[in-house]
Amino acid sequence: MNIILYFSDQQRYDTINEAVTPNIESMADDSIFFDNAFTCQPVCGPARACIQTGVYATQNGCYINGISMDKDNDNTLAKTLNRNGYNTSYIGKWHLASDTAGFKKKLNVQKSAIPEELRGGYNDYWLSADCLEFTSDIHGGYMYDKDNNKVSFEGVRSDCINDFAIDYIDNYDDSKPFFLMISQLEPHHQNTANTFQCVEGEDKQFEDCPYPADLVGLKGNYKAEYAHYLACCKRLDKNFADLVQKVKDKGIWDDTIIIYTSDHGCHFKTRNLEYKRSAHDASAHLPFVMTGGGLNKLQATQKFIGKRFNGFVSLLDLTATILDVAGADIPKEYQSQSILPMLENNKGRDHIFLQISESQLGRAIITDKYTYSVKKPLSFGIEKATSKLYREELLYDNTLDPAQHKNLVKNKDYKEIKKELKKILLEDIEQVENVKAKII
Repeated sequence: MNIILYFSDQQRYDTINEAVTPNIESMADDSIFFDNAFTCQPVCGPARACIQTGVYATQNGCYINGISMDKDNDNTLAKTLNRNGYNTSYIGKWHLASDTAGFKKKLNVQKSAIPEELRGGYNDYWLSADCLEFTSDIHGGYMYDKDNNKVSFEGVRSDCINDFAIDYIDNYDDSKPFFLMISQLEPHHQNTANTFQCVEGEDKQFEDCPYPADLVGLKGNYKAEYAHYLACCKRLDKNFADLVQKVKDKGIWDDTIIIYTSDHGCHFKTRNLEYKRSAHDASAHLPFVMTGGGLNKLQATQKFIGKRFNGFVSLLDLTATILDVAGADIPKEYQSQSILPMLENNKGRDHIFLQISESQLGRAIITDKYTYSVKKPLSFGIEKATSKLYREELLYDNTLDPAQHKNLVKNKDYKEIKKELKKILLEDIEQVENVKAKII
């Protein structure tokens, strides 16, 4: 079974709709839509490290941006697939090679070729930049290939990334099944310009689009940037449709499963000083779609084709799911859980556990009704990965307040509920991190 992971950056769950992603919506009859998929770490590098290693960020060491993934890890996603007869390829943003933070010896390859030993084991096609936002913008840029050659591209960035992926599929010789991860930068803001860059004029169709309820009434830059952001998402939708069509034209649709998701969402500076790094739904809730003719060949996915799955799924679960689809054994140390048994049993995780860094040293859980978040006092979550002490920060009743505007953490009526949520969160921290913590 060929497996393609199509990965956007900073894309909100609610951008998957007929107005913004009509192509993805049109694939519904051949797809499974996951309504409750959430990130495990709402920041770029750590989220990516979780996917590549199958464990939470505190356990793989990449708890903040600027820490490279362990080059000696023999059980990364790619290396495990390699051992199971797959060719593994990667195109786009990597964000797991430079050591510009943390305590490792400093290494900055944000704008240069990524050494082979820092590529996570991908063994076939490689075309990447560690920080694509620094080597490109909406008008073009450059990445580096498997042999460390600089490869320049001109035109709309997301189109060019997509074209490289289409060329790979078009030229694939079918000798082995392949895993291909396509890591787009859009709709992430362009760091060097401090704005969301879209193709000129494509934002016009969204100028009168209503703002999501969670943003309305809060400070932030959504009024200036939301239309640009949606235009980026719609461009990705076209890119994704073009890639799906190539898979069909190649004649491998029936032997391919394609997953579309993102690393985290975007709250447009309404909840802290930048775009994510919080437990709010805007940061944590992800688009997540599985499609491809290969869904018809797996018993677990057959009964959900054309339907929606409401169970909780973590971004971390991508790793075990991909290995499960590939028929590979899941390494014992993985904290990732395959989605296939969840579909088989029509039951997802009991709740979602999040680790948060760079804005705070925080932990959170999301249940079927509540979001509960805590943070270490006097910490921005940069200097250490874990803590033994946290202070309650947020409590939202998502049934009564889906926009999460009313923080109930000091509401005495929720004292018993907080007690129950605290118990669950402390158990998660101990189980995941092997740390006995206290919440005050």
